[in-house]
Amino acid sequence: MAASWLCTAAWALDEAVQPGTYEITVQTVMPHLEENLRYATTRERRCLRSYELPPVFPVLHHPSLQGCKLGNESRRGDTIRYLLVCESPQVATGIARLNIDPGRIVGVLEVTMGGKNMTFSQRIEAARQGECELAP
Repeated sequence: MAASWLCTAAWALDEAVQPGTYEITVQTVMPHLEENLRYATTRERRCLRSYELPPVFPVLHHPSLQGCKLGNESRRGDTIRYLLVCESPQVATGIARLNIDPGRIVGVLEVTMGGKNMTFSQRIEAARQGECELAP
């Protein structure tokens, strides 16, 4: 029993999120668009580990945010915050917040695009489904 507790304590110190396969639901909200185009929701299943948290928001892979990433991580309790850092500050600014519970991640990325004064957000909810599958 003590060994189990020690393993759990060590995991909590090293990992912000329990590694595993997560079912991830992503909702992108663009309030400036027409009502029928305002919301987009996608779902995916993938293996996540703590070092993979910053790029968990799919919009960060979009060409309009090329050269941008989440950095300046700060942790307080079960909450992790990041700043959106772009090679050119004129591209975009933003902030992300992830709330981590055992087997569950809920996060929001809020972005203001540079010269366009356009804002949008992306919300993720991820539920752990089990261990990561090993590649053949």
